[in-house]
Amino acid sequence: MAAIELRGLTKVYPGGVKALDALDLAIPDGEFFALLGPSGCGKTTLLRTIAGLETATGGAVVIGGREVTGVQPGGRDVAMVFQDYALFPHMDVTDNIAYPLRIKKVAKDARRDKAAEVGARLGLDHLMDRRPGQLSGGQQQRVALARVMATQAQAYLFDEPLSNLDARLRLEARTFLKKLQRELGVTTVFVTHDQAEALAMADRMAVMEAGHIRQIGTPAEVFQRPANTFVAGFIGSTPMNLLDGAVRGDTLEVAGCKIAVPASAGGPLSDGEEIVYGVRPEYLAYSAEPAEGAFGGQVAIVENLGASHLVTLDVNDVTVQVVVPEGSEPAVGDDGYALPRRDRALVYRNGELV
Repeated sequence: MAAIELRGLTKVYPGGVKALDALDLAIPDGEFFALLGPSGCGKTTLLRTIAGLETATGGAVVIGGREVTGVQPGGRDVAMVFQDYALFPHMDVTDNIAYPLRIKKVAKDARRDKAAEVGARLGLDHLMDRRPGQLSGGQQQRVALARVMATQAQAYLFDEPLSNLDARLRLEARTFLKKLQRELGVTTVFVTHDQAEALAMADRMAVMEAGHIRQIGTPAEVFQRPANTFVAGFIGSTPMNLLDGAVRGDTLEVAGCKIAVPASAGGPLSDGEEIVYGVRPEYLAYSAEPAEGAFGGQVAIVENLGASHLVTLDVNDVTVQVVVPEGSEPAVGDDGYALPRRDRALVYRNGELV
């Protein structure tokens, strides 16, 4: 088990494509850390550079206090689970799990004993003689995890390991994986484009864009106080309302409505300056009656989310979305009002949180 530190890590591909731009990051020993971002943001390149599968153009990778920037993958003492699990189709479960130990020249009986021990821990004991083609997606994933556990590496690196599972299995697998990581206490870096996975599993997370880290924090910090409009627009199963506005004395004018300045605004606002007002649909209260400081408009769309509904209001040609409980959803065409929580609304200036 070991901490991971990146110092000015840069990766430039031929042609001048900069995948990682002087990244600094410290992941403490035993932390479950998620790398989240859209496709092409550099998160998989970052993971592969930590593993040694990509060569850094500049900067340093430090694992367990030892700089490993120029060390081959096999000498870094990390274990990686790939998106497709990378199991050997001609080997049974036992040999797949034991393969890293075979590379380390561990005796055959010892590595088979270790494979049996780890396999039993992950509920694979009745599948040890089967080949990957005879296993379900969830079972293959557990074999890949067992192979990682058998290596007893200092850190685990996961590259979107749940993306090939169906929705139900994915939910079960992320609960299982998080519980397993807590039991083992191994430093884990988990790459995903699924924000629900990152929010549910990570101790801390980094949101990436175009080779840069835009915010680092706990899931609660990133969800409740996105540091900039990119993170605000990216995080959340229902996107944050990001509305252009302006300061008008001690209030804000947003979408033609008078809105109170958020209690969370951390800096002075000048009369007349342009801002972006951000509030999540979950932090708005819907009402059929007018209310001071509320967005007023007409219901354009009502979307069923299961236990709740997402209501879209047309407010002076601007869209405002609000989540309402099941059973209290309005009808399309109704007049409606959405009152933001002052303690959960945010103000952005030049794209950055005020």
